[in-house]
Amino acid sequence: MSESLRKRLLDIYGRLYSRYGPQYWWPGDGAFEVIIGAILTQAASWDNVDKALANLKAKWLLEPVALRAVDQDELANVIRTSIYFNAKAQKVKAFVQHLGEHYNDDLRALLGKDTHNLRQELLSIYGIGNETADDIVLYAAHKPIFVIDAYTRRILGRLSINPTRDTYDSYQAIFMENLSHDVSLFNEYHALLDRHGSETCRKVKPTCAECCLLDLCPTGARNVMSV
Repeated sequence: MSESLRKRLLDIYGRLYSRYGPQYWWPGDGAFEVIIGAILTQAASWDNVDKALANLKAKWLLEPVALRAVDQDELANVIRTSIYFNAKAQKVKAFVQHLGEHYNDDLRALLGKDTHNLRQELLSIYGIGNETADDIVLYAAHKPIFVIDAYTRRILGRLSINPTRDTYDSYQAIFMENLSHDVSLFNEYHALLDRHGSETCRKVKPTCAECCLLDLCPTGARNVMSV
């Protein structure tokens, strides 16, 4: 653990929390809905995912048995708003098939596994990669793991907090090795980074002058100076 990096990460968290307040993540009515939402949100905005989830609920499809029974093309049409709906229909089908075959739809048995084994099993299911697996581990199973996404990579890069290698695991290690493994902290921190990345530290035309991290950010300082 680097004490200086730990303090810096906590300073960033404190500023983001003061700026945006609690985010109340993950939106969803129960662990199963969280998992389906985590699959659907790949490369999609939450507004579009929320519409897809509402469509599933309206057709009584948001449960494992119904999702296994529904035709894949029909499922794709129901979740059309989530983008890449054909691929995501296949991914949702793969998850509920795994849940039925290995756990008889007992989601608590799956999520009750220890963090490492749960994550490895999720990664073995078609269509679930690092970010989606960690979303499920953190927000559905309530186990301490830090989720890395494009917003987090962008913000860390602009703050000149760089991992040893440009990999998911290396970015994750920045948080896992320097912060207490606290579910509430990881939950809120990830949500705040996403909020900051979508509203302020945008990919194009970030609003650096309004940023609560400006005095910590070399990129922001350069952007403000160039205006």
